[in-house]
Amino acid sequence: MKYGKYILTLQHNMNSCIHPDCMKNFKLLLLSGLIALASCTSYKKVPYLQNSAEIDTTVVSEFYDARIQPKDMLTITVSSEKPEAAIPFNLTVPTAMSATGSRSLSSQPVLQTYLVGNDGCIDFPTLGKLQIAGMTKGEVEEMIKERIKSNFTTEPIVTVRMANYKVTVLGEVNSPGVKTIANEKVNILEAVAMAGDLTIFGERDGVKLIRENADGTKKIVPIDLNDANIIYSPYYYLQQNDILYVEPNKAKARNSDVSGMTSMWFSATSLLMAVITFVLNLL
Repeated sequence: MKYGKYILTLQHNMNSCIHPDCMKNFKLLLLSGLIALASCTSYKKVPYLQNSAEIDTTVVSEFYDARIQPKDMLTITVSSEKPEAAIPFNLTVPTAMSATGSRSLSSQPVLQTYLVGNDGCIDFPTLGKLQIAGMTKGEVEEMIKERIKSNFTTEPIVTVRMANYKVTVLGEVNSPGVKTIANEKVNILEAVAMAGDLTIFGERDGVKLIRENADGTKKIVPIDLNDANIIYSPYYYLQQNDILYVEPNKAKARNSDVSGMTSMWFSATSLLMAVITFVLNLL
């Protein structure tokens, strides 16, 4: 409140001793200065992939395929021209109890999930324990197909899907949270888009990737979204359960204390007006 009274007193003194035209020019100058201060964020830190013109587009990369880790939830189905031949290799559950009290098993493959153990294994019908951690879905499909094809007159079809493929995005994004990935493949930019993009307070070169490997080790990897070379990084594609954290920039840190910022602006504005008034009076 005392700042407001002080500013009003300064404005009254200035209006009484300064020519109206000078006062008008002064107000325009002051307004321009405040606008410039408000828009002082460096533009060069805002756009993504700034050096994209320097990227070698002739480089060919392998298509990414996620690798299975402990605690993954998988659905595995086996099918063939003769459905009865595939029954022993599919998880089935009892049907609801009938009115007569009889119970039967479903003869069609049911999408029951397999939990990958800490040892990287699953218990597969008929085949027993299978070590699959570190393998891709395609590799698991081929392995199971090779082990069961002798039981079929025609080559069976094995389908493996991940039921819990998700990543987490938090920090300075518009929609933080856990994001489920339907197609089991997502890169950093797609994950950022799913989180509603970074806020104006997000550090584009201050993104942290938190990853837990299949052996239980963890790592924190710095990511710079300003650098177009990120598309060739081994961390460009996210693994299941990865966490992206976007750091706040200095402007957000300054704005976190609203009362302190308000007092500072009042003080700076009052001092600026007092100095300009003194100079204009001298002139």
